[in-house]
Amino acid sequence: MPLPSYAWRVVNNLESTAREGRTGVARRFIGGMGYLGRGLRMWITSPRLMLLGAVPALIVGAVYTTGIVVFAVNLDAVAAWITPFAGAWTEPARVAVRFAAGAALVGAVLLLAVFTFVAVTLFVGDPFYERIWRAVEANLGDQPSEMDEPFWRSLLRGLGGAIRLLALTLLVGLTLFASGFIPIVGQTVVPVLGVVLGGWILTLELTGYAFDARRLSLRQRRRMLGTRRASTLGFGMLSYLLFLVPFGAVLIMPAAVAGATMLSREALAASPTRPVG
Repeated sequence: MPLPSYAWRVVNNLESTAREGRTGVARRFIGGMGYLGRGLRMWITSPRLMLLGAVPALIVGAVYTTGIVVFAVNLDAVAAWITPFAGAWTEPARVAVRFAAGAALVGAVLLLAVFTFVAVTLFVGDPFYERIWRAVEANLGDQPSEMDEPFWRSLLRGLGGAIRLLALTLLVGLTLFASGFIPIVGQTVVPVLGVVLGGWILTLELTGYAFDARRLSLRQRRRMLGTRRASTLGFGMLSYLLFLVPFGAVLIMPAAVAGATMLSREALAASPTRPVG
């Protein structure tokens, strides 16, 4: 029996809404990637400031690169060490299990490396990255007032947020590592999840300056960024992938701080309960 004309209109409207929704998510995701592009533009407008921000990333990046090279050289040995039960198996099964273990290790180590790299670099280069953050805030206007709380209280709050982020990263890393042993899924779905979750955690870390200056907790940060999830993931996933490029983080780190500040202000402006300044 043919559908009445009004039913066809409802179906067509639903299909159109679904297409527009998908298009809107894609547009916001690409827009989130654009925040990093706007941060990179500061290499042209403020080259001296960005060069200062690249110095800590260069120093920390050299140390991390050495560690990753050592890990890669010994990957087979480490994979064999964590799968002793496979030692007596036949070669095809042993090779398959240790390949899965190696792939899972690589994903977990890269996630932890990127996060800890950002945390360590922000700590080492805090004066430089704070200047980049303040320059962006001043350029956009309506910057937050100075925090009048004691230094130790600010330090404790920042340390508490960093510990919670590290715990979240370890939990995600261990989950991805365990999932890496699942045939097919571990070599296809898990790496994609690693990029998605790594990008989310990376953005949470990089947006710390803007949110901490407004005395917003990590939970509030997650909630506000969650309302702009597509934009947040667009920015975070692109930054995460570029951080994996050898010494790419040296160029990207100062730009990521600038882009994260812009993203933070957009999230704050969209919040019905929190002003930008």
